Amino acid sequence: MTTLVIGANGQIGKQFCELAQKADTPIKAMIRSEEQAAWFKERGIDTVIADLEGEFEHAFEGCDQVVFTAGSGPHTGPDKTLMIDLFGAIRTADIAKQKGLSRYIMISAMRAEQPLAAPEKMRPYMAAKFAADAHLRNSGIPYVILKPGRLTDEAASQRFASSFEEAGDNQISRANVAHALLHTVQSSNVTNQEYLLLDGKRSIGEIIQ
Repeated sequence: MTTLVIGANGQIGKQFCELAQKADTPIKAMIRSEEQAAWFKERGIDTVIADLEGEFEHAFEGCDQVVFTAGSGPHTGPDKTLMIDLFGAIRTADIAKQKGLSRYIMISAMRAEQPLAAPEKMRPYMAAKFAADAHLRNSGIPYVILKPGRLTDEAASQRFASSFEEAGDNQISRANVAHALLHTVQSSNVTNQEYLLLDGKRSIGEIIQ
C-alpha cells in the first residue's frame, strides 16, 4: 500500500518520510519543484512534482491512501491559507474519493472546531482547518484526522496523551507527530476516527487503536 504524502517537504512531512522509508513503508513524496528533490533522493524516497495550488491529480497514480500534512506556514497571508490549508485539502479529498483511495489521513489542529477561541492571527488557519475537516468527514472517503496541539521542535519521546487534562499542557513535538502519523499509516484498519495528540506518557498504540 503506497501512501501519497502531500506536504512532504514540510517539517513534519520530512520527518515522517524518513521514518516511513526506514520502516519500509511505501510512500511517494509530493514536492513542488526539482530543487526540493535532492533531500528525498539521497534517502531513496520516491517523489512526484506537483503543485497544491495547481494541477496535482497525476500525483495520486499508483497510491492507495493519502496523507495531508501541507500548510501555508506562519509567514504567509490569509490568501495562502485559503488556497493551501482549505482549498488544497478539499481538492485532495475530492480527488482521493474520485480515484477510490482507501483512506485520507489529515493533520489538522487541536481546537480547530473553535476558530474564534484562537489568537487573532491564527483564526484564518483554524477556520480553514475547521472547514477542511468538515468537508473530509462528509466526502465519503474513509478518514483519520490527527489533531496535534502547539508544535515544538523537541526530540521524539514517542510518548503521547490524548487530552489536555492527561497531558497537563497543550504541546507536542513535530517529531512525535511524525511517529503518530507513521503508526496511523501502518494501521489500515483505523478509519473514520479523530485523535487529539499531545506529548504524554502513553505509547501511540494506546492512543490510536
